[in-house]
Amino acid sequence: MATLTVPPVLTSPRDDAMHLYKAFKGFGCDKAAVINILAHRDATQRALIQQEYRTMYSEELTKRLAKELSGNLEKAVLLWMYDPAGRDAILVRKALSADTIDLRAATEVICSRTPSQIVHFKQLYHSMNGIYLEHDIELHASGDHKKLLLAYVSTMRYEGPEVDRASVDYDAKALYKAGEKKLGTDEKIFIRIFSERSRAHLAAVNAAYHSMYSRPLKKAVKAETSGLFEFALLTILQCAENPAKYFAKELHKAMKGLGTNDTALIRIIVTRTEIDMQYIKAEYQKKHKKSLNDAVHSETSGDYRTFLLSLLGPGH
Repeated sequence: MATLTVPPVLTSPRDDAMHLYKAFKGFGCDKAAVINILAHRDATQRALIQQEYRTMYSEELTKRLAKELSGNLEKAVLLWMYDPAGRDAILVRKALSADTIDLRAATEVICSRTPSQIVHFKQLYHSMNGIYLEHDIELHASGDHKKLLLAYVSTMRYEGPEVDRASVDYDAKALYKAGEKKLGTDEKIFIRIFSERSRAHLAAVNAAYHSMYSRPLKKAVKAETSGLFEFALLTILQCAENPAKYFAKELHKAMKGLGTNDTALIRIIVTRTEIDMQYIKAEYQKKHKKSLNDAVHSETSGDYRTFLLSLLGPGH
């Protein structure tokens, strides 16, 4: 469930392009007008506005936005201008680029996406960068973390709800044998099961593991693995069970403590607004007894805050 609110009566993409052009004219940019238009248009509408703007003014709208905006507002709006797959390709490429390696961000995006989302963003990754996603993973990740990411982006997993009980029990036992039952850990088993099984299957394995060994699989992963490998496994497992709960937790992490992790805040809000932000907001409220809108309101300011709250939709 998306939180994006689009006006019931829409102006045409051509009119939107004209209004944006007007907002850029004169002294300083009318940021309120820019936010008012762009934060209330879906991916298709944003693509059409960009097309019209290019035709009318022989200029890329994103280039103009980059000139007119700055700081976190610029980062958030520019990311918002793409469709979901294009955004994922940009986020992962940035996270795997030599000057700004952020393996945690790349892992979050890759391991929280469905197989069909991965296929789509991998194609765009190659066409935008002239390089394969696997190549960049190979270059910057290492050890079991690298093996898991490579397996995860190259395996087509089933996306339906059906599970086979016998193989669920078999996998739960295999993970126990590979981890808590033995001295040391057989990481290969964890990589194989976590990269090859569907979300429904992994959620069922989690439940089976709990009932067989009176302990959540998550605890076993935490006890048996560490670092980015552990983070990747937990992301896959938690998104198999409840992606909204996972992202609510990551948003809370981005805002707690001294200073806000704006990169993470922008990444999650912008990428989930058109997918499941309603559910994320509900999970956040349930866990923290505070609305996500209120949390974002107190951790951000100015036009940047206005833009993020526009994407989050009503709710206090």
